[in-house]
Amino acid sequence: MPLFNKFTPLEEGELRSAIETYTEKVNFPLQGLFVIDGSKRSSKSNAFFTGFGKNKRVALYDTLIENHTTSELVAVLAHEIGHFKKKHIIKGMVISIVQSAVLFFLLSVFLSAEGLFEAFFMEEMSVYTGLIFFGMLYAPIEMILSIFMQMSSRKHEFEADEYAARTTGKPEDMVSTLKKLSKDNLSNLTPHPFYIFFKLFTPTRS
Repeated sequence: MPLFNKFTPLEEGELRSAIETYTEKVNFPLQGLFVIDGSKRSSKSNAFFTGFGKNKRVALYDTLIENHTTSELVAVLAHEIGHFKKKHIIKGMVISIVQSAVLFFLLSVFLSAEGLFEAFFMEEMSVYTGLIFFGMLYAPIEMILSIFMQMSSRKHEFEADEYAARTTGKPEDMVSTLKKLSKDNLSNLTPHPFYIFFKLFTPTRS
């Protein structure tokens, strides 16, 4: 990200003090606080932390700082820390590894299944043709897997929200923050139930 965005240390002040006070309260090892110039590409707001072990660094988009109060920004940070405390990152990595293992296993099966090529009246087995068959036949499997991935993702988001509301002691800040983020990121606060159902059964791609 430093190749495309500028990271500037968060200056001393109310926001930095509030964040450091909170991270000390929840025993979150923090080594750096940075602001990203995300506004040069988009009006969307975001925040994240990165790093291993004790070398944790928090980054806040300048758009996020501009549109939220100090207590709301602490709530956003608390949400991200909630993902760490609830071990969602590790769980996500394990799920991704398992999903990749299943993907490559099925790919190997598809590429070596003579009956599959015979079903499509192919006289010779071809890697390229096998990849096409795999793309066609893996789609329903991916849809089924995506249902469980979506369920897991939503569960993790709710848990992170609950952690933020509980540890900050100000659930109203979490509520107002989520509403502002939805508005700033052009999200629909009251989507139609059919849309929610459709999203649940639609694979998400980053």
